Amino acid sequence: MIPVRCGDIATAVGGELVGVEAAAVVDGAVAKDSREVVPGGLFVALPGERADGHDFVPAVTEAGVTVSLTTRPVEGCPCIVVANTQVALGELARYVVAQLPDLTVIGLTGSQGKTSTKDLIAQLVAPYGPTVAPVGSFNNEIGHPFTALQADQETRFLVAEMGARHVGDINYLCRITPPKVGMVLNVGHSHIGEFGSQDAIAQAKGEMIDNVVAGGTAVLNADDPRVAGMRPRTEQTVRTFGEAPDADVRASDVKVDGEGRPHFLLHADGESHPVQLQLIGEHNVANALAAATAALAVGLTPEQVADGLNSAARVSQARMEVTERPDGVTVINDAYNANPDSVRAALKALVAIGRAREARTWAVLGEMLELGDTSSTEHDAVGRLAVRLDVNRLVAVGPGAKPIHLGASLEGSWGNESAYFDTIGEALELLRAELRSGDVVLVKSSKASNLRSLADALLQEAAQ
Repeated sequence: MIPVRCGDIATAVGGELVGVEAAAVVDGAVAKDSREVVPGGLFVALPGERADGHDFVPAVTEAGVTVSLTTRPVEGCPCIVVANTQVALGELARYVVAQLPDLTVIGLTGSQGKTSTKDLIAQLVAPYGPTVAPVGSFNNEIGHPFTALQADQETRFLVAEMGARHVGDINYLCRITPPKVGMVLNVGHSHIGEFGSQDAIAQAKGEMIDNVVAGGTAVLNADDPRVAGMRPRTEQTVRTFGEAPDADVRASDVKVDGEGRPHFLLHADGESHPVQLQLIGEHNVANALAAATAALAVGLTPEQVADGLNSAARVSQARMEVTERPDGVTVINDAYNANPDSVRAALKALVAIGRAREARTWAVLGEMLELGDTSSTEHDAVGRLAVRLDVNRLVAVGPGAKPIHLGASLEGSWGNESAYFDTIGEALELLRAELRSGDVVLVKSSKASNLRSLADALLQEAAQ
């Protein structure tokens, strides 16, 4: 973070200085974990499920922080006392970003693909200027300001992934980091239980386009009608991406190799360049096109974009993370999160890899959360799709995922092609007993369903 006087912080966040001089300077990192504080930094005392950050204020003071953001004075400790530390964190980030006129904010949202696209954008622009991007999907009202506070006077690009569970969430995040480039990837079913409908999701995601700053660029998915329909929500330049013939940045001749990696011809600004992605799954073509459009909007050439896409690697874990075990079984760990659209994409990638290798395919699927009244129908549809795609073995894990198995059975699965287990342990027993060399196993679920632990177990046991 840039050096900031405590008096200026107090003014920005509406706080009161207690035990600290206004002239004292914060010139170190901002942290919410007492184990991550640095001398000269700032500690944010957030309430937690297991502990209250205020309990650690004496320890971080001893460790050398300049000041802590708190909701009450802590005896003997320098504090800026505010009504709500989470709100104050956002106001501090907003203040810091406003002090960086040369910073270009690239904001993106969407129902799926945000983190992969964010990672691609960061890799494309980083060679052309110091870049800050969140680790993983640090994209909510807490993670987002912490990412923004990493920017300093040297930072040229801030790639800001923004998630939403309610209408107004993206407006709030954009207030912290007003986007020069604002992108909506897609409108799917993620969090539909919270929003109630895809139209409500579109309304929320479109807040990104509402907030593109004067002279900026809105980036829209030409292949998604709800996203393409956001064009009237801005008076700024609009650039589109997709496979549609009229998209400003588009792909043609899309193919997937034996490792599940897509390659295509990138068309932009009157030029065409071949791209071979290192990422797994044809759905990453759309993510690559979105990243390309953002990079072009900040000044890269089509050739620079294609070169960057060709060399870009997977960064975040548990997102189509492919590992081959010593015994020849390939595990695709995509268990970070799941919604109907991302599960469909993952199943198609699994089948493409299996077909190219002439290998037996397994789909181990857990519950997709936050689908509301559509949950049973959407899980049933995933099971039916697995049968239509000819996935060899389907394993549904956990009570919420049982409709996947039932859907597969009703679609025509027979014998032991589809199985259901209440627990991860039971599913692991089946996999341990029946996996054989050459098999390809996809593990996919919402984060809270914890199938990532199953993927980790499959890899750890084989390595022992």
